[in-house]
Amino acid sequence: MDEIIFKEECYAIQGAAFEVYREIGCGFAEQVYQECFAREMCAQHIPFESQKELRLQYKGEWIDKTYRADFVCYNTIIVEIKAVSDVAPEHKAQVLNYLRMSETRLGLLINFGHYPKATVDRILNSRLK
Repeated sequence: MDEIIFKEECYAIQGAAFEVYREIGCGFAEQVYQECFAREMCAQHIPFESQKELRLQYKGEWIDKTYRADFVCYNTIIVEIKAVSDVAPEHKAQVLNYLRMSETRLGLLINFGHYPKATVDRILNSRLK
């Protein structure tokens, strides 16, 4: 059986997400959830960087295009926020690409747009052990 990586950290992040959903519910724009989630993580003393820039190398050279992860928590977990009725495969692919670009092991895809509760998908970078 595989170990669950960053178990306590994920529990804290999920708790902050569920608190935001409990407080404001479903139906707001993604930017609203990003701001509320950042405030909740501050209140719960969860270390994070917001809108962290990620760069991509192609054949050993950095490309000009950059991407921004919604949050990087504990310097080890990429957190991407959505506010859609259902998470689509391309949302999971986005997180997986961020994981590969940053050589990070774990990403959380949090969807505040799902009713009746927010959802959290754990996405592992299978390239890293």
